[in-house]
Amino acid sequence: MTADPVWTDPDKYHVILENDRVRVLEYRDMPGDATSPHQHPDSVMYTLSGFGRRLRAGPDTRDVIMEPGRAHWLPAQAHAGQNTGTTPTHVLFVELKDAAPASSAHPGASQRAAASLPASALGPSSGGVEPAGMPHPPRQSVQHHNSLG
Repeated sequence: MTADPVWTDPDKYHVILENDRVRVLEYRDMPGDATSPHQHPDSVMYTLSGFGRRLRAGPDTRDVIMEPGRAHWLPAQAHAGQNTGTTPTHVLFVELKDAAPASSAHPGASQRAAASLPASALGPSSGGVEPAGMPHPPRQSVQHHNSLG
């Protein structure tokens, strides 16, 4: 699937910044609203509001409650979602494009970044990511999640 959410759900996703390194999307919906299946590249999601959501990735479905003011890492993925809560959803996605040129990376930055993450952010073996790309409800300020939107 190569469905861009700006095309599949233009009433919900809006590009607020785009350059050769990132695309920033603002997402808004109301209780009961659902998205069409779409995909995102590696992204950071920042929840501006708290909301309930049912996520579908392939045959798997998972209900999550998202807290406001949280940043989440989202690996590239395809999914669809529905607002199952009683409040509107308001989220920012920072979608990454190509990797940074080697000259702009600081030596050891990846190791320092990984070392600063909580154990739950390191993937399936540590309990940070559910199977089939479904996220845990947020528990800390920075978390590793696999689906939303």
